[in-house]
Amino acid sequence: MTEPDRPKRGPLYSPQDRDNIRWFWRRYLKSKAPWLVLVLFMLLIQGLVYQQFLANTEEGLRVIFESGSMRDLLWVCAVVFGLFFLRGTISYLVPLVTVWVSNTAIFEMRRDLINHLMSLDLSYFERTKSGEIILKVVTQTQLLGVFVALSVANAFRDAITVVIVASYLIWKNPILFISALVVLPFIIWIMNVISDRVKRGQDEVEDAQADYMNGIEETVNGMRTVKIASQEAVETSRLMRETERLRQMITRVQMTQSLAMPSIDLSSAVVYVLVIGGGGYMVLSPNFDVDGAAIITFLLGMVMIFDPARLLAQFFGGLQANLILLDKIRGLYKETPSIRDADGASDHLDTSGDIALRDVSFSYSDEHPLFDGLNMTFEGGKVSAIVGSTGSGKTTILSLLSRLYDVQSGDVTISGQPIDQIKVASLRGAFSVVAQDIVIFNASIWDNIRYVNPEATDEQVWQAAEDAEIADLIRRRGDASVGPKGAQLSGGQKQRIAIARAFLRDAPILLLDEATSALDQATEERIKLALDRLTKGKTTIVVAHRLSSISNADQIFVLEAGQLVDQGKHDALLARGGLYAQLYQAQKQSYVTS
Repeated sequence: MTEPDRPKRGPLYSPQDRDNIRWFWRRYLKSKAPWLVLVLFMLLIQGLVYQQFLANTEEGLRVIFESGSMRDLLWVCAVVFGLFFLRGTISYLVPLVTVWVSNTAIFEMRRDLINHLMSLDLSYFERTKSGEIILKVVTQTQLLGVFVALSVANAFRDAITVVIVASYLIWKNPILFISALVVLPFIIWIMNVISDRVKRGQDEVEDAQADYMNGIEETVNGMRTVKIASQEAVETSRLMRETERLRQMITRVQMTQSLAMPSIDLSSAVVYVLVIGGGGYMVLSPNFDVDGAAIITFLLGMVMIFDPARLLAQFFGGLQANLILLDKIRGLYKETPSIRDADGASDHLDTSGDIALRDVSFSYSDEHPLFDGLNMTFEGGKVSAIVGSTGSGKTTILSLLSRLYDVQSGDVTISGQPIDQIKVASLRGAFSVVAQDIVIFNASIWDNIRYVNPEATDEQVWQAAEDAEIADLIRRRGDASVGPKGAQLSGGQKQRIAIARAFLRDAPILLLDEATSALDQATEERIKLALDRLTKGKTTIVVAHRLSSISNADQIFVLEAGQLVDQGKHDALLARGGLYAQLYQAQKQSYVTS
C-alpha cells in the first residue's frame, strides 16, 4: 500500500463513540445507578485491600529482618489473610450485581429493538438481509452484555487498583516511581495504534458476519432446490469460502489485540530493571533512607500495577470492538418508519363504500416507476378482479390499499376518506388477506389459523377450518407442528390455512392474491364454494392468474406495465378482443394441450 493510500488513523474515541456511550448510559444504565455505585464502592475496597497488603507486607519483612518477633509475624499473616478473604468475598459479590445489571439492560435493549423493528415499514425488511437483523438482536446484544457485565467491571477494578497502589508507591518513593514512568509514552502510543486497527477490523468482521449468516439462511431455506439440483458440493464450497474469509478476518483482529500484552510485558521488564537497579542504589547509598524491605515492597507493588495494567490494555482493545457493536445496534434505531398515523388521524372508517385510486403514482425506485396517474374504483360490497402479466403491478395495488407502502402522489380513499387520514391499525384491521407468500409458523395447524385472531373461540376456529376444507387435516395431525415455514405441508394445504385465517378474521374488506393458485382443480372447486360464502356482502378484490376463477367478478381490471389498459365484465372483455381475451385464450389453449 502506498503512503497516500494508507488509511488515516482516527481518534481513539470518535464523537460518534462518545455519543453512543452516552446514549447507552442514559437509556439502559442510568436507572441502575445505585447498584453501580455499590459496585464502585466494593471495587474501591478491593483496591484498598491491595494497598493494605503492601503496607503489611513491608511491616512483615521488617519483623523478619529486624525484630524477629514471632507474635508480630503471626499477626501480620492473620491481617493479610483477612484482607484477601475480604477481597475474595467482594470478588464474588461484584459479578453477581454486574451480571444482573447487564442482563437487565440487554433485555431492555432487545425489547426496544423488537418494538422498533415491528414499527418499521415493510420496505426496510425487503431491503435488509435477515441475517443482519438476527445478528443485531441476538448475537451483538449478547456480546455487548457479556462485555458490560464482566469486562467493564473488571476494568474499573483494575483501574482502581492501579490508581491506589500507584498513589501508595508515589507516597513511599516518588523518585523511584517517576523514573519508572519513562515507558508510559510508548504504552500510550502502542495502545492508540492497536485500538485503531481493532476498531477498523471489527467493523469489517461485523459486516462479514451478517453476510455469512444471511448466506447460511439462504442455503437452509433453499435446501429443496439444492437437493433436487444436486448442488450440495457447490453450496459446501461457497459456505466454506465464506467461513475461511471470516476466519482470516477474525484472526487478524485477534492478532492485533494480542500485540497489547507483549508490549506491556516489554515495558514491565524495563520498569523492573529500573526499580531493581535504582532501588538497589538507594539501599546501598547513604544519601537515601531506604531499606531492603521498602524496595522489595515497592517491587511487589509494581507487579501489582502491571498485572492490572496488562488486563486494562486487553480491555481497551476489546472496548474498540464493542464500540463497533454498540454503533451497529444503535444504527437500527436510525431507521424510522415513514408510514405512521397522521396528526388527527381517525380510528373510524366506513368500509361499505367504494375504494378508489385517484391519479396514483408509485415506484419502488426512482429508476423504475410503476404507476403514473393510475385511476381505479373498486365498488363497495362487490367482487373486483385485477389481472395482468407478471410485473404489471397487481399485488402492489393491494399493498397500497393496506398502506404497506405509501403512494408518491395521488390519493387512495375508502368511502371518500383518504386512507392516510385513518389510523394504520384501524385501516389494516378492515382487511382480511390471502396472499401469495403465506407465512406459516412452526406450530400446529390450529395455532396457525388462530394466529390472526387469538381471542377466537374453539367453535369459531373449527368453523373457519371447515369452511377452508382443512378441518380433516387438523383431526389427523392433532397438535403436531408443521415444521419451519410449514415444511411438512403442501402448497395447497398452506393456502387453505391462509383461507381459514381469512374466514376467522372476518374483516369487511377481503383481498385475495392468487388465493387458489396452489390448489388442484378438484380442491379449487370446493374452495370456490367457501370463497363465495366468504365474499358475500364484502368488498372483495381478487388478484388472479387463473382467469377462469374470476369469470363471475362484478368488474375486472386489466393491467399492463403499471397502466390500466381495460376494464369490464368477463364477457365484455372477451368480446373486445383485447389483452384480457389474449390471456384467456392462451390459458384455455394450455389447459387443452395439457
